[in-house]
Amino acid sequence: MNTDYVIVGAGSAGCAIAFRLTEAGYKVTVIEFGGGDGSPLIQMPAALSYPMNMQRFDWGYSSEPEPHLGGRKLACPRGKVLGGSSSINGMVYVRGHPKDFDKWAEMGALGWSSADVLPYYKRLENWDSAGHGGEKSYRGTNGPLNITRGARVNPLNLAFEKAGQQAGYHTTLDYNGKQQEGFGPMDQTIKNGKRWSSAKAYLKPALRSGKCQIIRGLVTKIIINEKQAEGVEYFKNGKIECIYASREVIIAASAINSPKILLLSGIGPAEELKSKGIEVIADRPGVGKNLQDHLELYIQMMAKYPVSLYKYWNPLGKAWVGLQWLLSKSGPGASNQFESAAFIRSKAGVEYPDIQYHFLPLAVRYDGKLPIKGHGFQAHVGPMRSKSRGYVDLRSNDPTEAPRIQFNYMSHDSDWVEFRNCIRLTREIFSQPAFEPFVETEISPGDTLQSDDQLNNFIRDNVESAYHPCGTCKMGDKTDRMSVVDPETCVIGVDKLRVADSSIFPQITNGNLNAPSIMVGEKASDHILGRNLLPKSNDVPWIHPDWETTQR
Repeated sequence: MNTDYVIVGAGSAGCAIAFRLTEAGYKVTVIEFGGGDGSPLIQMPAALSYPMNMQRFDWGYSSEPEPHLGGRKLACPRGKVLGGSSSINGMVYVRGHPKDFDKWAEMGALGWSSADVLPYYKRLENWDSAGHGGEKSYRGTNGPLNITRGARVNPLNLAFEKAGQQAGYHTTLDYNGKQQEGFGPMDQTIKNGKRWSSAKAYLKPALRSGKCQIIRGLVTKIIINEKQAEGVEYFKNGKIECIYASREVIIAASAINSPKILLLSGIGPAEELKSKGIEVIADRPGVGKNLQDHLELYIQMMAKYPVSLYKYWNPLGKAWVGLQWLLSKSGPGASNQFESAAFIRSKAGVEYPDIQYHFLPLAVRYDGKLPIKGHGFQAHVGPMRSKSRGYVDLRSNDPTEAPRIQFNYMSHDSDWVEFRNCIRLTREIFSQPAFEPFVETEISPGDTLQSDDQLNNFIRDNVESAYHPCGTCKMGDKTDRMSVVDPETCVIGVDKLRVADSSIFPQITNGNLNAPSIMVGEKASDHILGRNLLPKSNDVPWIHPDWETTQR
C-alpha cells in the first residue's frame, strides 16, 4: 500500500497535519492504535474523568516509582483514541506565554519565537468572542478549533476571581491575549455543549475530503533504508504489515510513544539501543531524554452551605445531569467546570507567570474520588517551570511492551520551595473577603500543616501530575547532540522523517499543552509542504511593569 504521507498517531498534532496536507491535495494515511471517539463519555465535557481512567481510551501508562515522592507511581494517561489526548483531556485551552516561545528560539529552535508562532495560533482558532470581552486582535476567528468559555454561573467562580483582585493581583479578560498574568475566565475546547477535539476539528474534515484514510494498528518501527524513511511497519490482526510513503513519514504519537517508536526504529542513544538488540541507524542521545511535566496540588475548602456541584454527586443528580445533556447539550454536563483561572508570578524578579490555577467549584480528584461527603471547592495549583528532567526508554525491543517512564519529579530543591509557596499563596487567596461567605474550613492540606517540613510531607504524598508530558524529542540546532529534530521538525540523521507533537518542545510551556501541541502540528505542516511561513506577528505581550521589584 502506498500513500504520499504516513502520519503515526491521530492525536492533537497529527490530526492538524493530516488536515493541512489533504487540504493541499496530498494523499495521507494516519495510523492509529485506538478506536473511535463517539462515546458520550468523551463527548460530554463534565464526564472528563471517565475516559482518562478507561483502558478503552487510555494507554494506561504510569511512571516508575518516583524516588523523591516516596516511591509513588504516578499515572500518565495518554489518549488511545481518535483525537488522542484531546479526546480525554480536561478541554482547557492555554496557548502558553509568549516568553515561553522566545525561550524556545534562544534554545536553538529558530523560527519558533512568539512572533513566529502567534500567527499559527490565530490560524487554528475559531474564537467565540461574543460577550466575552476578549482581545480580538490577538485571537483567530475562522480556524478549525472551536474555543468558548463557560457560563460561570456558580458564585464560587466569580468569588475566586474577586479574591485574586482583593489579594492585589491583576485581572485579565483574556489570558490567551496580550496579558496572561492575572485572574479571569478560562477558555475551553467545547462547542454547543460537546467536546471539540482535534479529531472533530481536523481529522473528520480530512476524512471527508476523500484524501485521508485511517489504518488501525500498533506501529512497531519506521522502515528506514540508507538513512531514509520509506514507510511504517505495524502490527494488525496478529500479523505484521507495512505501508510506504512516497514523500515523508511523520511521527505524532505523543511525548511517550514518539520516542518509543524512534528507539524501536534504531534512532536514539547508541549504547542503549545496542543493549536492547536494536541496530543503530542514527545515534541521537537526546531521544527519550528531557522529559518534563507539570505537577499540581489540590488546595481544597469545605463550603459553609450547599453552593458547590456536590449536589449532583449522587446517582439521581448524575442521572439528571446526564439526561439534560443528552436531550439538549446544556446544563452542568455541557461544561468541563474549569471556568475560572489565574496565572501569577511567585515572587519579585520573575518576569512572567510561573504559577497556574484551575478553579473548580467541587472538591474532587481526577479519578473521581471525593475527600469529604459534602460541599467543597478547590484550586489546582502548581509551578510552571520545574528544573526536574526525566526520561522515556525501552524495557525491551518488544513493541507491545510499555516503555519505562521516569519523570524524576521534585528532584530539585527549588521544586519544594516553589510548591510550599504555591500552598501559602493559595491560602492567602482563599482568606480574602470574597470567600468569607463560602469557606467553612480547609480540607487539604488542612490548617494544622504549617511548617516547611509538614508541607513537604504533604507535597510528597499528595502532589499529582497535571498530565502535561513533553520534551522527549527535543527540537533544536543540528549541532546540539541532544537535539532530536531540527527547527523544521526533521529528525536529525534520517531523511524524510519528522516528529511533530509535544515531544519536540525544548521546554514546557505555561499551562495546558493541548493548544501548543496543535500549534506545532499547524506550523509543522507548512514546513512539510515547503511553504513560506506565515508573516511574523508584531503584537507585544504585556509584562508587569514592576516585575523586578514586586510579586503582584
